[in-house]
Amino acid sequence: MSDSFICSPPPAISLAIHDSDRRFPVHRIYCIGRNYEAHAKEMQATVNLEAPVFFCKPADALVQGNGTVPYPSATTDLHHEVELVAALGCGGRDLTPAQGLATVIAYGVGLDLTRRDLQAQAKAKGTPWDTAKGFDHSAPISELALVADIGHPVSGQLRLEVNGSVRQQVDIADMLLKVGETLSALSRFYELRAGDLLFTGTPAGVAAMQRGDHFRASFPGIPDLSGSIV
Repeated sequence: MSDSFICSPPPAISLAIHDSDRRFPVHRIYCIGRNYEAHAKEMQATVNLEAPVFFCKPADALVQGNGTVPYPSATTDLHHEVELVAALGCGGRDLTPAQGLATVIAYGVGLDLTRRDLQAQAKAKGTPWDTAKGFDHSAPISELALVADIGHPVSGQLRLEVNGSVRQQVDIADMLLKVGETLSALSRFYELRAGDLLFTGTPAGVAAMQRGDHFRASFPGIPDLSGSIV
């Protein structure tokens, strides 16, 4: 049989919880776009809080821990997007913002890696962003910090350094739709479930990454995420 075929069963996807031997089994990865005004402006996009932009990544796009991330195929313009990530312990439909926030049991720091050239092509043609956003290894994420330990952050510096230089930095208080509001809006389209992850949007400063680049993403109270593009 050709080496191009992969016939082994897929592994179960789960994330480490900081200072715990427990794991968080992942169901789906949801993402919201244009959730910081400055980022929307740098992308020359408009913001409509009544119609938020949602998209998904496959669960097996996750890369956890401090390691290597392969530079993806079919692109010459890989961009970083640092984000606060909410992990859900329960779910539901048509949730209020308070109910949405109550579903969150942990937080992490993640990167929504993006094939920017493919996204630009899709936007120009009015076609979906799937190949730009949902590729293999496109969702590096830190260990999770439990709400029981850190509460629900409403402010604090979300930060990304590449090769020791700050690329992105924002106070999450600038988030347009807060976590509970985002989950409320999302629950109108999907039945949210335990194991879901929400990437809550990226601030301004997105830029290209190259092979050999080292990154470190951080937020107070959450373990850092670091790694290299190879």
